[in-house]
Amino acid sequence: MIDLIQPVRSGCGLLDEIEATDPGCPGVACWWLGQSGFVLKSYEAIVYIDPYLSEHLTLKYADTGKPHIRMTEAPIQGEAITHADIVISTHKHSDHMDPVTVPSILASSEQAVYVLPRAHREHVLAWGLREERLVLADVDQPLTVHGIEIIPQPAAHEALDFIPGVGYPHMGFIIHMGGVTLYHSGDGIPYPGLAGRLRAQPVDVAFLPINGRNAARHAHGTPGNFTIEETMCIAELADVGIVVPHHYDMFTFNTVDVKKFEVWAKEAYPHRQIQICQVGGEQIFKPKA
Repeated sequence: MIDLIQPVRSGCGLLDEIEATDPGCPGVACWWLGQSGFVLKSYEAIVYIDPYLSEHLTLKYADTGKPHIRMTEAPIQGEAITHADIVISTHKHSDHMDPVTVPSILASSEQAVYVLPRAHREHVLAWGLREERLVLADVDQPLTVHGIEIIPQPAAHEALDFIPGVGYPHMGFIIHMGGVTLYHSGDGIPYPGLAGRLRAQPVDVAFLPINGRNAARHAHGTPGNFTIEETMCIAELADVGIVVPHHYDMFTFNTVDVKKFEVWAKEAYPHRQIQICQVGGEQIFKPKA
C-alpha cells in the first residue's frame, strides 16, 4: 500500500465550489480530476473531459504483470455529479473512457450528452448508453453542443491511426468556451502538422501529457505520450498561451515527476507560461493577451 496523494478539495466541497464559481466572461474555470481528467466551466456549460474516477483499472490489472496501483485519491465519484452538461472522452483507454465513471455521470446528469470519437460508438452502446445521448466526433468537423464549439483533432497514440469508415480512434479536442480557446490532447505524441493546427486557432490553454514513453511500458503493451521536452516544444511551436501538464501521479508504473517538468520548462522556455494543477484545485483561465 502507498499513501495516496489527497485532493485539495473533494466530495461535496468540490461539487459545491464548481456550482458556485463564476469564471466571468471571458473566462473558464478549471479543476483537475487526476490523470487527464478535468472539469471546465464557462457561462455556457460544465464540461467533464476524460474523467477517471473509479478503481476499474486497479481491479482489472490487480493480478497481472502490469498492476495499476493508484497514486492519487479520486476527488469525487461519478454518481455524485448531477450538473454535467457535456462529457467528453478522447479515446477508448479506460483511464479516458471509463466504463464506470462515464455511465454514472450520464445517469446522474440527465441533461448531459457524451462526445466521443465515432470509432467507439459500438463500444459505449455495449455499456447500455442510449444512442440519443451520444455526439459522435469526426476529425475537423466542428460540433456545437450547449453553445460550446468543439473541433476534433487527430491524435497519434503512438501512431496516427485511421480506420476506414469510422475515422480516427484517438483524438484531441479544441474547445471554444467562455471566450477562451482550449486544447485537450488526450493521449498522443507529436506528429507533423500538429503545431500548425494549434497555431491556427490560436490556443490560450493547452492540456498536454508529460509522462513520455519507454521500452518497459511498450513491452507491456502500453503506448506512450509526449515527453517533457516534446510537450514544451509543441507549446513553443504553436505559441500556446498556458501549458497545463497532465497524465501523471495516477499509476505508479506510468508517471513522471512533475517537478522535473516544471524545472525544465522554466529553464528551457522561461517566457512560456505553465500552470501546475492540484487535484481538486481551481484555476481560472482567461484569453492570452
